[in-house]
Amino acid sequence: MTLKPIGLTRRHYLATAGAGLLAAGLGARPTSAQLATIRQGYQTNIWGMPTYYLLKSGALEKHGLKFQEFAVASGNLTMQQMVARQVDMGTYAGQSFIIGADKGDLVAIALIEHVGKTAQIVTRKDLNITEVEQLKGRKIANQTGSSIGNIFVDTVAPMHGLKKGDYQEVRMDVTNMVAALAAKTVDAMVNVEPYNAIAVADGIGISIMDYSSVDKLPVFMAATPDFVAKSPDTIIAYLKAWRDVARDFRENPGKVSDVIYSFFTSKGYTLSRDTFAKAMAMVEVNPGFPPDLAPYLQKEAETLLREKKISAIPDWKKALRPDLWAKAGA
Repeated sequence: MTLKPIGLTRRHYLATAGAGLLAAGLGARPTSAQLATIRQGYQTNIWGMPTYYLLKSGALEKHGLKFQEFAVASGNLTMQQMVARQVDMGTYAGQSFIIGADKGDLVAIALIEHVGKTAQIVTRKDLNITEVEQLKGRKIANQTGSSIGNIFVDTVAPMHGLKKGDYQEVRMDVTNMVAALAAKTVDAMVNVEPYNAIAVADGIGISIMDYSSVDKLPVFMAATPDFVAKSPDTIIAYLKAWRDVARDFRENPGKVSDVIYSFFTSKGYTLSRDTFAKAMAMVEVNPGFPPDLAPYLQKEAETLLREKKISAIPDWKKALRPDLWAKAGA
């Protein structure tokens, strides 16, 4: 006669009972097989580096998430990819988000950082230009359609008495502007870090103003409405990963800095640790969903509507989803 393995039977019973409780909804969570693969867009300037760190930190894998990364020169290009439904999520500043909400019903699921200090106007050092007013008649490199580009044309230049036609806008990617400044094909650039810091450190340019006094420039993580509707569990897991990354920025800045610094050096940029540290210190990373976003976006949207860059002001109740961030922290 063969004896039944009583201990094994008991373990099987306990495992089966536990599975039954989970199936009943007591603590169940989606498995990686149930979560959607995220097509993540980000810009390769310093605004996109918190997202780059997220992708390299292991935080997404920890929460059972898989991803594909789509790197571009600036956030407005990611926004355009999302409007075309080529990318599921991406980061960019408020103006690009508003345009994306207008043209593609994009949804903000979190605020990632403030970058007003990183957006600057840098002039050629040999010209001795120290005021924005002195840019009249000058060639200014600007990434047309980007948030900083729109703010310069619609807000900063008019504040200093410059209207369209008073200067020559030279359209180019932010990644090419330092070389153009060095070659003296432009007199100034509207750019972000680390390119401003590189130009100053290399003796090519001087920074004459940053945007912090005009706009703190909140950078949003946005998602397509299709992805939010089809994959809410993925969104929640994704935002949980951002909460982990926020702790790294607060408690382990050295680790964060190493990962981001290696990105720029791998791309051939010759910037010192000191130059990089100055650039990175201007980025205020604090993921969350503050309650004052709608009034800020409303003001920006009114400017964009006046300049005919959007067809209507978005419905913020649909475009802003603080409930998703709240669920991630529950």
